[in-house]
Amino acid sequence: MTLKPARGLAVLLCVLSPLAFAQADAVRKPDPNTRVPQGVIHHAATGFPDRIVASPLQAGDAGFAVSWRTSPAVDAPMLEIVVAGDSPDMGTPRQVSSRTQALQTENGDARYHHAVIDGLQADTLYAWRVQGDRTWSAWYHTRTAPAAGAPLTLLYFGDTQNQNTSLTTRVIREAMRHAPDARLALYAGDLVSGGDGEDDNEWAEWFEANDPLTTSMVVAPAPGNHEYFEEFEDTPMERRVLGAHWPLQFALPANGVDEAKETTYWFDYQDVRVAVIDGTSALDLGTAEAQARWLDGVLSGNPRRWSIVLTHQPFHSPRAGRDNVLMREHLLPVIKRHGVDLVLQGHDHTYARRGADAAPTPVFVVSVVGAKQYRLSEQARATMRPVGEDTQLFQVLRFDGGRMRYEARTATGRLYDAFELIDEADGKRLVEVTEGRIDERRCDREATLKGRKDRCWE
Repeated sequence: MTLKPARGLAVLLCVLSPLAFAQADAVRKPDPNTRVPQGVIHHAATGFPDRIVASPLQAGDAGFAVSWRTSPAVDAPMLEIVVAGDSPDMGTPRQVSSRTQALQTENGDARYHHAVIDGLQADTLYAWRVQGDRTWSAWYHTRTAPAAGAPLTLLYFGDTQNQNTSLTTRVIREAMRHAPDARLALYAGDLVSGGDGEDDNEWAEWFEANDPLTTSMVVAPAPGNHEYFEEFEDTPMERRVLGAHWPLQFALPANGVDEAKETTYWFDYQDVRVAVIDGTSALDLGTAEAQARWLDGVLSGNPRRWSIVLTHQPFHSPRAGRDNVLMREHLLPVIKRHGVDLVLQGHDHTYARRGADAAPTPVFVVSVVGAKQYRLSEQARATMRPVGEDTQLFQVLRFDGGRMRYEARTATGRLYDAFELIDEADGKRLVEVTEGRIDERRCDREATLKGRKDRCWE
């Protein structure tokens, strides 16, 4: 009997040896970082609003801020917001003015608009839209943070960075499928790769990959080293400079440390205080001590039951050859002294969890969403558990009174790691959740398609 082509291919794949797979990899070519062919301008700004993203205010129950992009034809457009209703006639919306800034990119001139919407009711579903050139965006729904004590679900993502439209998209959609009630999304930096002349295309594909998350919940990102670029590279004047997109792309709380004003901030969301620090600035621009003093002030007298520090570079790196000493020297003592519950990190493109030396908290996690995958160090295998390679992941965190449940899931939704923190009279207690977890994953490839043996995929 003649096999149909699809079935024949399946049978062939089942009998291929590891050597055959290696040979197949040898003739494959790596995918480009973006889908835009060289010389094509696909993501130029127009009169239609795009790259729309909601971000938290310092008080998450009081409102949120929105950033969006248009062509230069639009100057100081409006945002409209109203309590969401079942009828298409939701009443007369409140109009909120915006602040506009210009940006020149490889895709031409653009205008970025920020609107701050305050004075809202807690735990209320709002409909809102943003204005373009004689047109408006769709109406979007975003619910404000619940009052303290109510349940809260949030998402945490490691680095997205590479091939966002191609390979990040599926992870974001799987995360939203597993947590349809999520109100907040935390990103641990390196949202894009940058530095390749396609910065604007990369940001366009980040928004394409993360749609519709950015308009259905509030987004709080940490800056990564790839949000910076090297000015005067390979000269005595070489220095790190924050990329032009970052302060325009997000309308974040303006309450950070003066030495890193655009890349550090904090906010309260339900029973959680979130502090975002800038590891690149701490390590490369000499702001570690200043950030530590600022973080100490943010965490002092914290009235919230739970606390999270979000940063790009890990305090304990799971990748060989990386050691972020300045962060451990200046910022880690502050985190431990204030009993931070979770430190959510990226940068090392693997999965790894590590607890405190002699206490249930803080719990340190490194994760990755995107296509670039590194290899674990032997020290990480010995000191962290669980660990993982060659795996795209997302995390779901659920807070309910005195209990926090953490789940790390793979791109296909399989449970990779889980634990609970329980707040009791004498402090926090960590309970491992092992039921349903898949085995730890390792990278079996000898090298990437580009021939790099220090990485698993790119």
